[in-house]
Amino acid sequence: MERRSPAKLAIILGLVLVAFLACFVVFHRAASVQTSEMGQAAGRDANGAPRVQLVSFGPTVPNKGTPHSNPPNGMVWIPGGEFSMGAQDAADMNDVGMKATVDSRPIHRVYVDALFMDKTDVTNSEFERFVKATGYVTVAERKPRAEDYPGAPPENLVAGSVVFAPPDHPVSLDNYFQWWTYIPGANWRHPLGPKSSIVGKGDYPVVQIAYEDAQAYAKWAGKRLPTEAEWEFAARGGMAGKPYVWGDSFRPDGKWMANTHQGHFPDTDTGQDGYAGIAPVAKYPPNGYGLYDMAGNVWQWTSDWYRPDYYQMLADAGTARNPQGPDSANDPAEPGHQKRVQRGGSFLCTDQYCSRYMVGTRGKGDIDTGTNHLGFRCVMSAKEWELAQTKAEPSASHN
Repeated sequence: MERRSPAKLAIILGLVLVAFLACFVVFHRAASVQTSEMGQAAGRDANGAPRVQLVSFGPTVPNKGTPHSNPPNGMVWIPGGEFSMGAQDAADMNDVGMKATVDSRPIHRVYVDALFMDKTDVTNSEFERFVKATGYVTVAERKPRAEDYPGAPPENLVAGSVVFAPPDHPVSLDNYFQWWTYIPGANWRHPLGPKSSIVGKGDYPVVQIAYEDAQAYAKWAGKRLPTEAEWEFAARGGMAGKPYVWGDSFRPDGKWMANTHQGHFPDTDTGQDGYAGIAPVAKYPPNGYGLYDMAGNVWQWTSDWYRPDYYQMLADAGTARNPQGPDSANDPAEPGHQKRVQRGGSFLCTDQYCSRYMVGTRGKGDIDTGTNHLGFRCVMSAKEWELAQTKAEPSASHN
């Protein structure tokens, strides 16, 4: 046998090691694509951002059985079942869209029970009936308390809310204070400020609603706010892994499917989709379950606390059954702010800044803050509906 020098042996061993590592990397990547639905970062791109593998969503498996024969007025039956929850980069995604999917990973399996959901967002007319029946005063109509905002000048402690106020010229998109402002006197009756009104807009979604306002309405109506998982199952309409609640294309056959922003953001909204700003409910096609406006128009509150790492927690535990959200909120971008998850995007969403009209993406908001592009819708389980009917029967027979 030829006697090899130590140098030659080192070279051979080095080549063998390189070949082994190359095989390992190839095998590992192939296995990840084939077996992992929780695909995570695989290296980084030229800008240093995590490069995330595109993975296949599992099928949506709806619960068997016929739809409920007697749904509550204004609600539709959602069968529930198991599905893949979350979002990933679509094939035609730009940088803005990619950022919208960061906290919506990893894709993970979730099961939710069947439920009823409001066909539309709660409207001004519906919320007005609630206020007249209860005398409820929304957060935006109350004077802020000094103890809740330590250090705030007394002259700033006035009732009001946050309003989109577009500049009259293009601006950089690194500071949203350039198009959002706190306006005294803004509330659900005056969504753009004291000079605005909802007269004649009873079929528009109610806005300027803080989280506790939405909760109060839901309780009065015998309903509740949806969990984030319930909301996404319903929004997908029985489809699996589609980027939009209606399918693969943002504008199938050139048709506008949701109220979003056209023109240059934030200074110009051309209203090419039929509406510059907010639209009445149900002006665009419903999804597969008969739900309107599950993308665009106004954001919708869910009951989950917001944490960007929550999906990883669920994925690590296997298929989650009726997840209720994390025990507490944590937004690393604004530590100490108590935020709940918002879903669906709004009339301000655009691929220039916010592309969260994509069905798996997530929003977030301070629980004490409403805006003129934030509303809500409610849900109810079959048991809750049956209980409500039972309670109503004695009073009906008494009358």
